[in-house]
Amino acid sequence: MNGASREALAATRESLDALTDRASVDAAKLAEELAAVTALLDREVSLRRVLTDPAQAGEAKAELAGRLLAGQVGGDTVDLVSGMVRSRWSRSRDLVDGLEELAATADLTAAQRAGDLDDVEDELFRFGRIVESNTDLRAALTDKGATVAAKGELLRSLLGGRANPVTERLVVRLVTAPRGRSLEQGLDSLSKLAAARRDRMVAVVTSAVPLTDQQKQRLGAVLAKVYGRQMHLNLDVDPEVLGGISVRVGDELIDGSVANRLDEATRRMAG
Repeated sequence: MNGASREALAATRESLDALTDRASVDAAKLAEELAAVTALLDREVSLRRVLTDPAQAGEAKAELAGRLLAGQVGGDTVDLVSGMVRSRWSRSRDLVDGLEELAATADLTAAQRAGDLDDVEDELFRFGRIVESNTDLRAALTDKGATVAAKGELLRSLLGGRANPVTERLVVRLVTAPRGRSLEQGLDSLSKLAAARRDRMVAVVTSAVPLTDQQKQRLGAVLAKVYGRQMHLNLDVDPEVLGGISVRVGDELIDGSVANRLDEATRRMAG
């Protein structure tokens, strides 16, 4: 997003945070309703164009959204969506992208309240690794000829009772409504949203053998100091690493190009 859409989304994020700060708000229900509105506007192209038409007054668009959604979703959802359409969006698609992000964030907030956010982050990462290593599974989940019901049933058979309900909901929505993204892109976006709930960055750490709890704590502390933010570690084991570790933060791979950071991490872990 850029320009007006970026500003509109930033304002909506603040509104969502203010809303979910209230203990009385059911974040999981809010997520479900926002996801339903996302699906509606993704499907009804003409409607979302009307709701993002810069030639129309913001209040008129908000009233239209309120009339359409009244009785279909709760008041909090109506207020959020109405606030979004009052704002100006650079592209009509950006409104739907923003709604989708809000739905995922609300679900992650529900996980955070329950003390399950770390589990959800880890499960999203692990699911991505499983899909990456299983070409048949990836083909089944991305098959354009498969029905939504079939994909949902497959995911429930894989995740039901084994993963946090929030993880299951996020993955099912991603797979059944990819909206032009690859599965990998969608999972990466969800991981970043999960990390942002605690204002943390995500570091993918690959080591030859599993790290001990003490090593993980030391590495996390070093990376937090280097990047100036809390760091969530997604841990992967690969014997081909040959005894060392590699750390990827965003697009940056900690290797010879930033050897001083890796050397510092190694010294602290050894100490």
